[in-house]
Amino acid sequence: MSAHDAVEIITAKRDRGELSDSQIDWVVDAYTRGDVADEQMSALAMAILLNGMERREIARWTAAMIASGERMDFSSLSRPTADKHSTGGVGDKITLPLAPLVAACGVAVPQLSGRGLGHTGGTLDKLESIPGWRAALSNDEMMAQLESVGAVICAAGDGLAPADKKLYALRDVTGTVEAIPLIASSIMSKKIAEGTGALVLDVKVGSGAFMKDVARARELAEVMVALGKDAGVTTVALLTDMGTPLGLTAGNALEVAESVEVLAGGGPADVVELTVALAREMLTAAGRDDVDPADRLADGSAMDAWKAMVRAQDGDPDAALPTARESHVVVAPASGVLTRLDAMAVGMAAWRLGAGRARKEDPVQAGAGVVWHARPGDEVTAGEPLFTLHTDEPARFERALASLDGGWEVGDAADVVKQDLLIDRIA
Repeated sequence: MSAHDAVEIITAKRDRGELSDSQIDWVVDAYTRGDVADEQMSALAMAILLNGMERREIARWTAAMIASGERMDFSSLSRPTADKHSTGGVGDKITLPLAPLVAACGVAVPQLSGRGLGHTGGTLDKLESIPGWRAALSNDEMMAQLESVGAVICAAGDGLAPADKKLYALRDVTGTVEAIPLIASSIMSKKIAEGTGALVLDVKVGSGAFMKDVARARELAEVMVALGKDAGVTTVALLTDMGTPLGLTAGNALEVAESVEVLAGGGPADVVELTVALAREMLTAAGRDDVDPADRLADGSAMDAWKAMVRAQDGDPDAALPTARESHVVVAPASGVLTRLDAMAVGMAAWRLGAGRARKEDPVQAGAGVVWHARPGDEVTAGEPLFTLHTDEPARFERALASLDGGWEVGDAADVVKQDLLIDRIA
């Protein structure tokens, strides 16, 4: 006889009880093995969404998810490690310039990334638009690349937190994605199992983010920072704005091109600002705050690290990036100032153009996406391009334009609502 059963655990959480360590260990393990059915775990996930968890419960749940698989160990590397996790947004290509930048400063970056779903783009989808680049690396290949280049961006292997993989898919189809204990344990179980020494979290807030309001985002950040601390990983979180999309592009190859501009010392100011801010946090957390990442962007060493990282994963950093077969220009209806640009509207348009996927098995178009030619506060001229939409399938333009409709406004400079990119820091 088992010490526990699923119904007893569901009932305890339904009735607002705290789950014991042994109940949590048992249910996560039994679900991973298939002894607890999907409908039972769905019921428990909904009870957790509605009734919450105490900090001890969340820490134990995270530990049980980690224990479901392997743990990586980077202690043999000749340099310290730091990683970054973003909760996802529109035009959020920050990982691409950030990993080689931090590597150029002497800290190794083991970045296990994912694919896009819905309106938020996936880092692996972006990099796969580079000819030849591959996402799948063995643990040995990852270790060798971290030692030689200092940065890896690749897919997580099946061995890390398999409980999370199973539970993540279930939350997606049962309306329980928003549960903060489950979001926090999902993110942190993978990052702690990955074995990084320091972790910086970029928790996005606003229309294009998973968390729409600052209070919920701060709660999530505080829970994740506490989980990192409990696990002995130096963890810091930045709350950053995602009401307006980042940079000037959303779409896979389009965002790679913009990232390369940043590594070349140019690029949009907001992308540079956030990349450097996160790099400074990662370096400080790893004990290397004697190096200024802005210098490494300026002297070309971050670009060298980018090219070495892409080549190490069989990509050609000098090859032309794919472009979409069709484009459509939206012009400014009047002269004035772009007062608002909604991240969600842009993200949905890029998704509908083919840059994202509705189901995880869907293909994505490398060249699809949206370019915006002005950011809020910029002057625009009647008849001049405001957006350029890119796709291989012209039938997609109509629905993408419908997504953008109402997502932007041209008016007077006085109407611009300025939001700082960096909202708060939680350590």
